[in-house]
Amino acid sequence: MRIPGTAPLLAATAALTFAGAALAQKTTLLVYTALETDQIKAYQEGFNKAYPDIELKWVRDSTGVITAKLLAEKSNPQADVVMGVAASSLALLDVQKMLIPYAPLNLDAIMDKYRDKKNPPAWFGMDVWGATVCFNTVEAQKKNLPEPETWKDLTKPVYKGQIVMPNPASSGTGFFDVSAWLTLWGDDNGKGGGWKYMDALHENIAQYTHSGSKPCNMAATGEYVIGISFEYRANTNKAKGAPIDLVFPKEGLGWDLEAFGIHAGTKHLDAAKKLADWASSKDAMKLYGKNFAITAVPGVAEPLKNVPTDYEARLVKMDFATTAANRERVLAEWTKRYDSKSEPKKK
Repeated sequence: MRIPGTAPLLAATAALTFAGAALAQKTTLLVYTALETDQIKAYQEGFNKAYPDIELKWVRDSTGVITAKLLAEKSNPQADVVMGVAASSLALLDVQKMLIPYAPLNLDAIMDKYRDKKNPPAWFGMDVWGATVCFNTVEAQKKNLPEPETWKDLTKPVYKGQIVMPNPASSGTGFFDVSAWLTLWGDDNGKGGGWKYMDALHENIAQYTHSGSKPCNMAATGEYVIGISFEYRANTNKAKGAPIDLVFPKEGLGWDLEAFGIHAGTKHLDAAKKLADWASSKDAMKLYGKNFAITAVPGVAEPLKNVPTDYEARLVKMDFATTAANRERVLAEWTKRYDSKSEPKKK
C-alpha cells in the first residue's frame, strides 16, 4: 500500500540526489592570475559556455606578487593553472620545471613570437599589453607643463614630483618598462645607459606603486600629472571621461604577454587542458581583443581607439628567456637604487 504523499517526496529526493551528484562531478580549477578584475568575469563566462562542468576559482594579484607566490609554493603547489600572467614570469616558472608542456587545439594559429619556442610549448600568449603614459591635460595646463613625447622627456626638471610608475618587483608593467629601457640603452650589470636613464627618471618620480593600473588611475583623478601604465587601463579611464591623453613614447615601448600555462602541480590535468584549449581559441581571442590592441592570434582584435595603428611596430624586441634569466639580478639592482620611493606594501 502506498503511503499518501510519498511519490512526490521520493521524486524530490531523487532530484536532489541527482543534482548533488551533478554538483559533485564538477571539477574545480584553481587559477592564479594577474588579469584585471574587470576582465575576469567575461573570460569566465566565455569558458563556462563551452565547459559548464568546470568551475574556475581565481587567486588574483599583481604580476610580481603572483610570481613570488608561485615560486614560494614550488614544494607545495596550490595552483592548477596560471592564466593572464606575464610570459616573462612563465618563462621563469618553466626554468624551475613548474609547468606542464601542452599544445592546445588552436596552437598553430598563434604567432611564433607570442608563444614558447619549444614543442609542445610550456606556455602560450593570450594578448600583448604594452607601455602607455597617461597625461592629465587639465592638471598639466594648471601647472603649465608640456605634454611629453619621449621617455627622455620625462627626465626634464619641469616634471619633478609629477610622475608615478609601477614598482617592477610587484608589477609586470613596471618590469617590462625597466626591461625595455635596459634593452634600448644598455644594462652592463648596473652600469649601462638604461640605469643612467632610470637614475635621472628617479629624480622626478613621486612614488612607485605596486600596481600597473594605479599610476594611470592616479593621473586620471589628477593626483599626479603623469602615470606610466599600460594601454588597457589608459583606454578604459579615458572612455570613462578622464581628462587624459595617451602618450606612446617614440623610442620604443616595453611590453609583455598575458600568457597561459598548466601548473605541474595540478591534480586536474584533463580539465586544465580544456581551459588551455579554450584560452587559445578564436572565441577567447575575440574577448581579449576587446581589451587589447594585439592578440596572439592575428586579425582578431578590432582597432582600439587612442592606440596608434603602428603600435605593434613600436614594441621593443623582447627575449622572454633572457628576461627571465636576468630578472632576479635586475630587480635586486632596481630595489637597491630606487625602492625608497615605493608606496608601503599592504599588510
